[in-house]
Amino acid sequence: MDPIHLLTKANSFSEQWSPRIVAQMNDCDVMVVRLEGEFVWHKHPETDDFFFVLEGELDIELRDRTVSLGVGDLFVVPQGVEHRPVARNGEAKLLLIEPRGTPNTGDEATAAKKIAI
Repeated sequence: MDPIHLLTKANSFSEQWSPRIVAQMNDCDVMVVRLEGEFVWHKHPETDDFFFVLEGELDIELRDRTVSLGVGDLFVVPQGVEHRPVARNGEAKLLLIEPRGTPNTGDEATAAKKIAI
């Protein structure tokens, strides 16, 4: 395998809220995603939700507080906790890691399809 430059991968597509799989590790998808604006409130009943900011700013709204992230910041939403990611001040690019097949909305019926690049 060759090294993967995450921002190069994130810059290779323009769709937002549509994760792209850049690698797989231990039955997990390693993905990049571009975000702008608000996502839907959701939770993952069977897994934590990992966010690492590559570019831009991201708020993770929880029902009792908001966690603000900048470049290089990481936050893990615990399993079963309702949350809503919100990109601040324009677009944000993130690294996501989650078990293979996990729907990004917590519900397969409303989840974005993940594409390998």
